[in-house]
Amino acid sequence: MSFTLPGFDLAAFVTNTLSEDLGIGLPGGGRDVTSESVIPADARFAGVMDSREAITVAGLPLAAAFFRHLDPACEIEMLVQDGQGVTPGTALMRIAGNARALLTAERNALNTIQHLSGIATMTRAYVEAMHGHATLLDTRKTLPGLRALEKYATRMGGATNYRMGLWDAVMIKDNHVAVAGGVGPAVARAKAAGIERIICEVDRIDQIEPAIVAGATHILLDNMTPTMLAEAVALVAGRAATEASGGVRLDNIGAVAASGVDYVSVGRLMQSAPAADIGLDFELA
Repeated sequence: MSFTLPGFDLAAFVTNTLSEDLGIGLPGGGRDVTSESVIPADARFAGVMDSREAITVAGLPLAAAFFRHLDPACEIEMLVQDGQGVTPGTALMRIAGNARALLTAERNALNTIQHLSGIATMTRAYVEAMHGHATLLDTRKTLPGLRALEKYATRMGGATNYRMGLWDAVMIKDNHVAVAGGVGPAVARAKAAGIERIICEVDRIDQIEPAIVAGATHILLDNMTPTMLAEAVALVAGRAATEASGGVRLDNIGAVAASGVDYVSVGRLMQSAPAADIGLDFELA
């Protein structure tokens, strides 16, 4: 199964992750001591990866890549697809191949799919709690080196990717405003630089008008109550996109989304998502 993401090198990710686990380059490293000492070189195993809880799946192709890296001839059958919601006990993948290779790859394959499925599952819960109001956005609050994967997982859960990095949109935050001397001057400088998409964070209602007049195309309403958000949306009156951010939780996102904003961004989708409970049980083939 082919798996590609812009800016993500799957082969390098798999190689580097396995190298870390195997201790490549370290004294005495470079091998799976347990599998080599316990499992005969020609032994074969077959097994099933399954979910132990209700989840939204993300990362199956990556898990498969770990197994295929160590056993290119292994047989893998995908039983579900990324983005699919499954019930507890659902089989996700069947695999058969060289026992040493599969056991060596097992932990890294599971770590990856558990982490990504955890993000996708939490994201799906937030989307459902919005009841069709607004669009859920992710953020840049990702683990270093895993941004492309974590943002892929939020897409599988139903969110829309926001900025992928510092390069694809201007986002003027409070510290930018402080250094620039105010919302108006900060936005005006971005406009003068020829930037078309200008996101400006405000934490007070009185900052909205100066931001829009200066050329902001997207107003990020930071840490505002649903009542304040509704007031802000009325003031913007469609002249810019509106986004609620800060302090958004599963128990309040419904009210936040219903305030009339266009978007709601949630950093905890990647910061706080628990790993999904997924296991891989091998049986002698």
